[in-house]
Amino acid sequence: MSHPKPATVGQLKETDYTPRSVKDELRHNLINKLKAGQELFPGIVGYRDSVIPQIVNGILSKHDLLFLGLRGQAKTRILRMLPTLLDEWIPVLSGVEINDDPIKPITKTGQRLLAEQGDDAKIEWVHRNDRYHEKLATPDVTIADLIGEVDLVKHAEGRYLSDETTMHYGLIPRSNRGLFAINELPDLAPRIQVGLFNVLEERDIQIRGYPIRLNLDVCLVFSANPEDYTNRGRIVTPLKDRIGSVIRTHYPETAAEGIQISNANAYTDRNRDDSSSGVTINVLPFMAEIVEETVRQARSSPHVSQASGVSVRTSIANLETVISNAERRAIVKNQSRVTPRICDLNFLVASCRGKIEMTLAEEEGAEDKLIQSLIGEAVKKIFSQYADPDAYETITEQFKGNLNFPAGDDLTAEEFTANMKAIKGLEKGAIALAKEMELDPNDPETLASVGEFLLEGLYVNNRLSKYNKQGKTFFRR
Repeated sequence: MSHPKPATVGQLKETDYTPRSVKDELRHNLINKLKAGQELFPGIVGYRDSVIPQIVNGILSKHDLLFLGLRGQAKTRILRMLPTLLDEWIPVLSGVEINDDPIKPITKTGQRLLAEQGDDAKIEWVHRNDRYHEKLATPDVTIADLIGEVDLVKHAEGRYLSDETTMHYGLIPRSNRGLFAINELPDLAPRIQVGLFNVLEERDIQIRGYPIRLNLDVCLVFSANPEDYTNRGRIVTPLKDRIGSVIRTHYPETAAEGIQISNANAYTDRNRDDSSSGVTINVLPFMAEIVEETVRQARSSPHVSQASGVSVRTSIANLETVISNAERRAIVKNQSRVTPRICDLNFLVASCRGKIEMTLAEEEGAEDKLIQSLIGEAVKKIFSQYADPDAYETITEQFKGNLNFPAGDDLTAEEFTANMKAIKGLEKGAIALAKEMELDPNDPETLASVGEFLLEGLYVNNRLSKYNKQGKTFFRR
């Protein structure tokens, strides 16, 4: 990336450069993007009419921002996209520890350089990507980390403690003329939160109580969990008062948005890198809907802690797991293409563990049982959108004579469709259902996936039962 050519303060003065604050930059560039109709946060789905207007209003108001939401609601991702609203390049004085403006320096070092060298003072150019710094709030974070500390080595060299050059600057001063983000703000110790008061209100810092003040130009942005940000949480109330805008985030409001997010972020194309398996995987729409609905069921379940939330990352991991199990089947069976089936959902337990927090600590294995229950509810809901279980009485009648139908993930699509022919009405019903869903019933992979979906739909509606024997799955009456 090539930066502007001026290399000295004198050359910079010959350009149209005018010093302006970070918040003025953000506001100016935001206005230009709005006028041009540009997308502000590419890849962020479902926030256009809810979250993004809050962000725009906060930036137009020159506020410090806090993103308040449950885990997996794109808070950090949006924070890391805010630098795109900064100027691409800014000039800074060379030889100064922090980003100091060449025209109006705030540090004694910068002011001394200008006084001694004048227009010959060297400048450097800083890209906007280097003007964003982030810190995860943990209990061991200190004031020295964020604000700074006296450098005893510099003091031993003979500098006075009241001299700002004796100080070692923390992350916030080093973010001067940029953005500084603190993730999970309530996790900071209360005394550290108090240390942010001056930065947020007076825009200056004091180190070790010495009368050294730096009038910082920095935009502070934060993220927090609602449970910790309430009056009963771990946030110091006066700090909340100093944050300009608190922006509430949310999970995808529709299943379609959730599926779009999963497809955009999951590792779905298994032939795009050096670890290619050579298998083409085609995820049918109803399978993607079941994967998303499983997470949506968890977000409304009384057995799941809604205060912790169920992250979008759960949907992404689940989709990857379903694809991986189908891919594994294709690799073992030496197939070049495969379509995930209902049997692949059994492995969602692995990608859901730890991501779904139960309301009560129950007996061992309760989490796995809950996940299986959520999957069943998801299948039931999605099946009801496409078919009526009462319409398949002919199929259920076939199972009355102690008939067992194999449907494990060890079967290829060809083997599964061949077994379907032994059940009167099953192949015909699967073909009709495939056509109803606008899928190709002539493709064995598609027909097998739809056929198993039909049987599972009858199972979750109590028309059939299902059992496992020696690692194999069977449907029966």
